[in-house]
Amino acid sequence: MNDMIGILPSVALRGTVILPETIVHFDISREKSIKAIEAAMIRDQKIFLVAQENPDIEDPKQEDLYKIGTIAFVKQIVKMPGDILRVLVEGLERAELLCFVREEEYLEAEVGRFEREEISWDSNTQEAMVRTIKELFQSYCMESGKISKELAGQILKIDNIRRLVDQVAVNLPLYYKDRQKLLEAVFLEDRYELLGVLLSNEIEICRIRQEFQHKVRARMDKNQKEYILREQMKLIREELGEDNTVSDADEFTQKVKELEASDEVKEKILKEIERFKSMGNSSGAESTVSRAYIETLLSLPWDKASQDSTDMKETFAILEKDHYGLEKVKERIMEYLAVRTLTKKGDAPILCLVGPPGTGKTSIARSVARALNKEYVRICLGGVRDEAEIRGHRRTYVGAMPGRIAMGIKQAGVKNPLMLLDEIDKTSSDYKGDTSSALLEVLDSEQNSRFVDHYVEIPMDLSDVLFIATANDAQVIPRPLLDRMEIIEISSYTENEKEHIAKEHLIPKQKIANGLEEKQLTIQNNALRKIISGYTKEAGVRNLERKIGQICRKAAREILEDGEQKITVTTKNLEHYLGKSRYSYQMANKKDEVGIVRGLAWTSVGGDTLQIEVNIMPGKGEMRLTGQLGDVMKESAQIGISYIRSVAKKYKIDQNFFKENDIHIHIPEGAVPKDGPSAGITMATAMLSAITKTPVKAEVAMTGEITLRGRVLPIGGLKEKLLAAKNAKIKTVLVPKENKPDVEEISTEITDDLNIVYVEKMEEVLKEALKNQ
Repeated sequence: MNDMIGILPSVALRGTVILPETIVHFDISREKSIKAIEAAMIRDQKIFLVAQENPDIEDPKQEDLYKIGTIAFVKQIVKMPGDILRVLVEGLERAELLCFVREEEYLEAEVGRFEREEISWDSNTQEAMVRTIKELFQSYCMESGKISKELAGQILKIDNIRRLVDQVAVNLPLYYKDRQKLLEAVFLEDRYELLGVLLSNEIEICRIRQEFQHKVRARMDKNQKEYILREQMKLIREELGEDNTVSDADEFTQKVKELEASDEVKEKILKEIERFKSMGNSSGAESTVSRAYIETLLSLPWDKASQDSTDMKETFAILEKDHYGLEKVKERIMEYLAVRTLTKKGDAPILCLVGPPGTGKTSIARSVARALNKEYVRICLGGVRDEAEIRGHRRTYVGAMPGRIAMGIKQAGVKNPLMLLDEIDKTSSDYKGDTSSALLEVLDSEQNSRFVDHYVEIPMDLSDVLFIATANDAQVIPRPLLDRMEIIEISSYTENEKEHIAKEHLIPKQKIANGLEEKQLTIQNNALRKIISGYTKEAGVRNLERKIGQICRKAAREILEDGEQKITVTTKNLEHYLGKSRYSYQMANKKDEVGIVRGLAWTSVGGDTLQIEVNIMPGKGEMRLTGQLGDVMKESAQIGISYIRSVAKKYKIDQNFFKENDIHIHIPEGAVPKDGPSAGITMATAMLSAITKTPVKAEVAMTGEITLRGRVLPIGGLKEKLLAAKNAKIKTVLVPKENKPDVEEISTEITDDLNIVYVEKMEEVLKEALKNQ
C-alpha cells in the first residue's frame, strides 16, 4: 500500500519516462508544464513526472495519463530558442497519481509514495539472480554494441540485486512503453522478471537483425553495387541534361576514327579500348588507369602538323625586329627555312645556343617559333635528375605519367613544334638514371623518328620537331650529347650592342610595363652609356633591364606625386635614380712597373682583366701562389718558372738565384676562384720581370697558354677578353697566333683601337711586353 505524501506540481511527459536514480534532461514547451516547473522551483524543487498514454494529446486529463510516475528533483533549467525550456532532473522514487487538485493554470497532483520492501531471498538466491542479470546484460552489450565498455564494466561490478536491476533498467535504450512497464513494476521481484524478459527480447532482436544484414550483404555483391551506383549516376546525368547515351568506350572508338594517325597507332589504341571494355565494372582502379592511358593516346598529335611559314623576308624581318645581333642564330634559321622550302621536307636542325646568362638565348627561341609560325614549347631541364622525367614512367607504377617530351608534344597539339630544351647543361644524374643519356635518343636525328616514351609505349616521330637547346657552359655537357647538337656560340654583348638593345627593346618595353608614354621619359645617350659601364657588369642585358625598370618606376612616381610632365635622365641626375655607380673597370696602369702584368680572363658573365703581381724575397727557393688559384693555374705557374730556369743564361740570371730566393705570385680579388691555362704567359712574364728587375709596359695585356719549351698555345673566350681589354683602355694585346681566325671573326667595333700582336713563342711575348727588350 502507499502512504500519502502530499501535493506536488506535475508535468505530463510525451514519449518519455523518467526512472528513479536517473539524471536526465527533457524539453517542455506547453504553458502548463512551464508554470508547473516554475511552481516547483518556488517550493522545494520537487515535481511529479508522469507519462501520457497518447503523446499526441495536447491538454491531457487524468484519464490520459499512466497511474505510476516519478517524483523528481529539478537540478537546472535552461531557456532555449523558440520558448522551449530544457529541464535537468534527478529521479528520486516511484509514486502513484491519486488525483489532480488543480488543472486550470498548471497541473497539481496528489500523489502517494510506495513503502520500501525488504528483500526476503536468501544469499544463494540473490547470487543466482545477480549472475543471471549480469550474463544477460553482458550478452546484450556484445550483441548490440550500444553500451560503452566503461559503463558496462561499472554496472557489472554491482553485487546488490536491487541496485543492479535498477542500474541495468536505467541504462537500457528501451522504448518508452517498456520503460513504463519497468516503472510500474513496484516490487523488486516483478522488476527482475520483467527486466530478464526485456533483455532476452533485445538480445534476440539484435541477433535477428545481424543475421538479416549478413544475408543482405551476401546477396548484394560488387557487380550489383556498381550497377546501382551507375544507375544513380545515369539518373543524375539525365537530371543535369547530360547525354549519357554513348558509353565511354564508344566515345573513345569514335575519337579514334577522327584521329589523324597511322593505322599502327589506331590499331594499338583500339586494342586498348577493347581491353577497357572487357574490364567492365569489375576493376575500378585498373579501369581508371586504362581510361587515363587511352585519353593520353587520343590527345597526342600523331600526324597532325602545323603549316610552317615559307616567307623568308617576313621571317627575317621578325627575327631582326625581336633581337639585335645574334647573327649566327638568324643565319642558321634562314638556311633551315631555305632548305625546307626547296625540298618540302628537310630534317629539322638540332641547335644548341651556348653563351653567358642574359644574352637572349631563351627569348630568341620564342622569336624563331613566331617567325616560322610554329607552336612553342619550353622544357626546363635545370635540376632534372630522373630519367623518367624525359622518357616517362612505366604504367605499372601508381601515378605514372608521360615524360616531358611527350607532354610537350601533347601541349603543343602538333607534331612539329619548336621545342626549347632550356639549361641543358644543368641536368644531372643519380640512382634513378642519367638524364643526359635519356636525351641521346631524343636529339639524334637518325633515331628520334621512332622515339618510345615508357608510358605511351607507341613510337613517336620527333623528326619534325625543331629542337633548340640552351646552355651557359658547353664543357659540362656530356660529349655524346654535345656531338648530337649543332653548337652556336652566343658571346657577350659589347657596350655598343647593349646601347642598341636598350634603345630598341629594353627602354620601350619598360616604359609600357610601368605605364609611361613615349614622351614622358627620356634617357640621354651619355646617361645610358654610364648605366651600362657603371651600374652593370654582365655579359647579357638582364641587370641593364632591371636598372632601366628602376628609373621608369621612379619616374612614374615623380610624374604622379610632383606633377612632372616630362623627365630627362642625364649623367648629372643619374645618381638620383640609381644611386652611386657600383662598377668601374680596372684601367691600365699609368706607369711601367716591375713584376706587374695585366692578364685577360673569361668569366661566366663576360671578360675581365687580371693584374698578376710577383714579388721576390730572400728564402730557400720556394714558390707561393695566392688568390684562390685552381690546379690548372698552379701548374701553369710551375711551367712558367721551369721555362725561366731553362733560359736563365740568356737573361743573365745567377745560377743560385732560384736556391736563395722565394717567389710569391698573387692575383688580386682573393675571394674569387680562378683557374685555367690562359694566364700562363702572363705569369711567366711577371716572374721574369721581377727576377730581372725589368719593367713591364703598362699599356700591354696578354693571354695564352705556355708550354715547357716556351711555345704559346691558343685559348678560348677571345671576344670577351678583347672587350675587357678595350674597356680597360689597353692599347696592345698579345694573342696566340693560332687564335688569328677567331680574331678575324670578331666585330671591328671591338678590335678597332687595339693593337693585336700575334705571338708563337715566349721570346716574342717578352720582346713586346718588357721595356728595353
